[in-house]
Amino acid sequence: MSVEATKKEIIELLKSVDRDGMDKLIDFLERTDFFKAPASTKFHNNFEGGLAEHSLNVYKSLKELTNGQWADETLIIVGLLHDICKVNNYKVEMRNKKDPDTGNWYQEPYYTTEDMMPLGHGEKSVMLIQEFIKLTKEELYSIRWHMGGYEPKENYNYISNAYYKYPLAAYTHMADIKATYIYETIKK
Repeated sequence: MSVEATKKEIIELLKSVDRDGMDKLIDFLERTDFFKAPASTKFHNNFEGGLAEHSLNVYKSLKELTNGQWADETLIIVGLLHDICKVNNYKVEMRNKKDPDTGNWYQEPYYTTEDMMPLGHGEKSVMLIQEFIKLTKEELYSIRWHMGGYEPKENYNYISNAYYKYPLAAYTHMADIKATYIYETIKK
């Protein structure tokens, strides 16, 4: 799917959510690099538009995994916005690379990170979203703890407690893993 098609689908989904401030949140996303940024520098979807594609993949995976147990509005918010913390976080730099066939050196672009708001991952997403819309407790916990076992081990008890109290949080982590390792690619 093209970057523009992904953007269009995400905006349509977000517009279907009836929350005060959603229009401002959509405007914010359009003013950032959300639709063009990679999802990571070297792991899944590390290419232009990768973050938006990943967000859409997580929403679709979450919808599939939860099988109608939660309102679509909640799944849209959690799935599409769980990684909003990555907006304006990546920049392109150049590096020298040697062509293995010719032995010639050339310049190659690559992504690096420049986190201007070092507030944590899930925490930062929750804080950014709540500048525009109010999250339910379940949405908040689902976004905050979507990284699951990729969090520092000191957080494992918090994660476990959150998953028992708000099962959607566990499903969000599973959807993130499913999207990352089943649906997505790494650009070598």
